[in-house]
Amino acid sequence: MPVLDYLWIIPLLPLLGAAINGIFGARWPKSATSAVALSSTTLVFLAALEGVREFLMLPANQIPWTKTYFTWISAGGFQSDFALSVDQLTVVMLLVVTGVGWLIHIYSTGYMHDDPGYRRFFAYLNLFMFFMLILILAANYLLMFVGWEGVGLCSYLLIGFFFLKQSATNAGNKAFWVNRIGDFGFILGLLLMFRTFGSLNFSTVLPRAAAMTADPAGQIGTLTAIALLLFVGAAGKSAQIPLYVWLPDAMEGPTPVSALIHAATMVTAGVYMLVRSHAIFLNAPAAMQAVGVIGCATALFAATIGLVQTDIKKVLAYSTVSQLGYMFLACGVGAFGAGIFHLMTHAFFKGLLFLAAGSVIHAMGGEQDMRKMGGLRQKIPVTFWTMFMATLAIAGAPGFSGFFSKDEILNEAQRVSPVLWGLGVLTAGLTAFYMFRLLFLTFFGKQRYDEHHVHVHESPKNMTVPLIVLAILSVCGGWMAAPQLVGGINHFQQFLAPVLSTGTEPATTAAESTGGNEILQALTGAPVIAGLIGFLLAWWLYIKSPGTPKKIAASFSALYKLLSGKYFIDELYLAVIVRPLVWISDKILWHVVDEGAIDGAVNGVAHVSSEAGDRLRRASTGNIRSYATWIVLGVVVFTSLLLWMVD
Repeated sequence: MPVLDYLWIIPLLPLLGAAINGIFGARWPKSATSAVALSSTTLVFLAALEGVREFLMLPANQIPWTKTYFTWISAGGFQSDFALSVDQLTVVMLLVVTGVGWLIHIYSTGYMHDDPGYRRFFAYLNLFMFFMLILILAANYLLMFVGWEGVGLCSYLLIGFFFLKQSATNAGNKAFWVNRIGDFGFILGLLLMFRTFGSLNFSTVLPRAAAMTADPAGQIGTLTAIALLLFVGAAGKSAQIPLYVWLPDAMEGPTPVSALIHAATMVTAGVYMLVRSHAIFLNAPAAMQAVGVIGCATALFAATIGLVQTDIKKVLAYSTVSQLGYMFLACGVGAFGAGIFHLMTHAFFKGLLFLAAGSVIHAMGGEQDMRKMGGLRQKIPVTFWTMFMATLAIAGAPGFSGFFSKDEILNEAQRVSPVLWGLGVLTAGLTAFYMFRLLFLTFFGKQRYDEHHVHVHESPKNMTVPLIVLAILSVCGGWMAAPQLVGGINHFQQFLAPVLSTGTEPATTAAESTGGNEILQALTGAPVIAGLIGFLLAWWLYIKSPGTPKKIAASFSALYKLLSGKYFIDELYLAVIVRPLVWISDKILWHVVDEGAIDGAVNGVAHVSSEAGDRLRRASTGNIRSYATWIVLGVVVFTSLLLWMVD
């Protein structure tokens, strides 16, 4: 049975897993829950592999492969089908979501083993996989939006998984409301898109957008308005300035959630949506500029905050925001393929970093403060070496996956804007510094924990095997671009070229357009040098002279307080937005509108009715002579009125 003919099977499998565990799992042992969750994700990964194999055998004239199953909505001139589609971009996302998702499910069976919410956790995780697959397989924007909202729901449920903790429920609510702001922009963009193109199907909208005349630079035409509204949605989901504030707080959820949803898959949905909509953005230069500037600013801004964080997961959270900024920078300078390339490599090394951090936390009995760790590399060697590989990858060490994808982004940025390139290189140096700072504080130096209270031990195999697999991918995940270093072809760019072509001329790889990059130039380029400086600075401060960071913090106390306080953006939002809205809701909407106007009107009508009824009740005396008098009086009044009207 060809998988491509039955694409609905791919999202259906995790949905069944979620339903079975959610409905029936309460009566089962944890082993049965694990079997259902892992079976569904294993089967969906195998189905995705088979689907990709079949896709690669298709002739070019059958790509994208689209299957329409039924008409979902039909109203007036609007029609939206339940249709799924596969092209080269979908293939990359499909393999990342199902492959990394499968590994994280395996890891979770060890990490969450003793949690009382084990069944609920896997039901939520499977449900997330379903919605994420709907998002990337959708053949139109409306069905994509269903997956978009679905992953937002699952993110809310998983962030607030430990719902007895007030901080977890607050974080879940924060993620929900911030994402609603972005989603409002996305909805408006879809409405304007339908008004402009008469459809929300990719096959209709994107070719027409590509054929339209580009909006003049600096002006907001129809395409620019659509692109900016879509960008608002993407900024909410992918945590860009000013809607990034939910993602650091999302670390309140279990660590596997941080790895799957807030590093490898969900937060990259905004990048995927922008790349899918590249034909619109290419004809909207003002929107492209906004995407590039916001992306670069987010990358640098989050990296500076990550320099001083002490919670191991918070460092990785701000690192995620920063790396997402790189992906938006790529889209803003027109390097959509490089953005997806970094999305893929980031899924490998950042997923690994979060899982390795979870392994450290597991070994430390729940401790997340790096200041209370130290000297762990001999006690948990598998965790150390895999995290070391991921750190080299994110720092852009030559030969590792991040080296290829990050350099490609910065090369394209240099072509468009030297300023964006310079800030991107600076961010690369900061990234290397805070990541090696994390590594040195956690695994090197003297032991800063009490062995009588903490029994440090390596994680079980169901946690370490996924680490090893992701470490291998973190090393070799970018090698498809390696031939470009010697003037050859970037195979990843070549694979995506049919999707990212504007339709007017064939896309070329970076190597073909520049004549290729020499290996020596790549190894001695500014990003590598910046990363090396960051590494050496971290080594000097946290290995060679570990007392120096406290002296620097004391000397620059105001700056240190600003960075450790995360620029006090949350406090600013609380003072300027949250508290005024709460005050308006409490004092005006509740007491004045609800109690005063609505309740007052309802209670007033009830009071008048009660008073009128009471007076009528008093007229019912039970005296026959009184009733007769009222009847005679009524007859006289009625007769008089009748005679008056006749006259």
